Amino acid sequence: MVDNFIIRIDNLSKTFADGVQVLNNVRINIKRNEFVTLLGPSGCGKTTLLRILGGFEEQTEGDVYFEDSLLKGIPPYKRRLNTVFQKYALFPHMNVEENIAFGLTIKKVDKQVIVARIIKMLNLVNLQGFEKRKVQSLSGGQQQRVAIARALINEPEVLLLDEPLGALDLKLRKNMQIELKKIQKKLGITFIFVTHDQEEALTMSDRIVVLKNGQIQQIGTPIDIYNEPNNAFVANFIGESNIIDGIMLKDCLVEIDFIEFECVDSGFTEHERVDVVIRPEDLQIFTNQDGRIKGKVTRVTFRGVHYEIEVMTQYRTYIVHSTKLLNVFENVSLDLEPQDIHIMHKEGPDE
Repeated sequence: MVDNFIIRIDNLSKTFADGVQVLNNVRINIKRNEFVTLLGPSGCGKTTLLRILGGFEEQTEGDVYFEDSLLKGIPPYKRRLNTVFQKYALFPHMNVEENIAFGLTIKKVDKQVIVARIIKMLNLVNLQGFEKRKVQSLSGGQQQRVAIARALINEPEVLLLDEPLGALDLKLRKNMQIELKKIQKKLGITFIFVTHDQEEALTMSDRIVVLKNGQIQQIGTPIDIYNEPNNAFVANFIGESNIIDGIMLKDCLVEIDFIEFECVDSGFTEHERVDVVIRPEDLQIFTNQDGRIKGKVTRVTFRGVHYEIEVMTQYRTYIVHSTKLLNVFENVSLDLEPQDIHIMHKEGPDE
């Protein structure tokens, strides 16, 4: 096994019968015991990729390796991967323990082994005492735990999760994000998680794979992807961003709207036109004229932990996140630290 990779996805493409290409030359190496999230908008190919890994779809081109073995042609039940679907797919005529034990029951595993594993799974997902409950009587979060336990009782080496938190309310979803990460760490197996929710990805992942139109835009840790996006799509999809036209005067010096700012980026052509990414929380806002960027407040929206403030300058509008409560039409100024300015090469119109 090369470099402890449990899954290698090599030049994978998928085109459906109607000619629509949903995956285009995807390459990912996934390590053992890693929590990887496939993140992107609807239609980006993330669920199709998960279904190929699970054996529910066949790729058009490319290869998928589990450890060093090709997966192509191997049916789902023979793969050492299990899937938790978005709708859980629990059996309504079975109780909790019967649902959890289903995979072992059809394999005719010894009953004592099944009972021991059921107890282990119930403890793992905090459903002790729910063994005889009908699944229809459970909450959405409890049903999800049953689905996870049913997938894990087979002791897979990789768990595939297809947007399993989508049907839960906000508070329960946040709790389950933490629970899933705990379960993954406790078991020490690989989780591959599909979502369109950037907060879920940032909260749980060791690495994030950002997809757009079937192509990988960036692979990295949550911190790397948030702080150093590869392009405007990633910057906008992972949190909010002010993306501004700039001119790279030289290494570590960029011009924004005729004002020079020090930055930490280098390796650009002198006087190259660039995209400057500034996160709303990184903009400093002053009620006096201490900042170099002058403007006027045009909107203030309370977001719970901060105010979202829209500031219009001579050249553009900035979005600022601040704990300061300001008034609409108030004159303000903005400023930036070098480490809060992120420079990207400009993209073509079709990118």
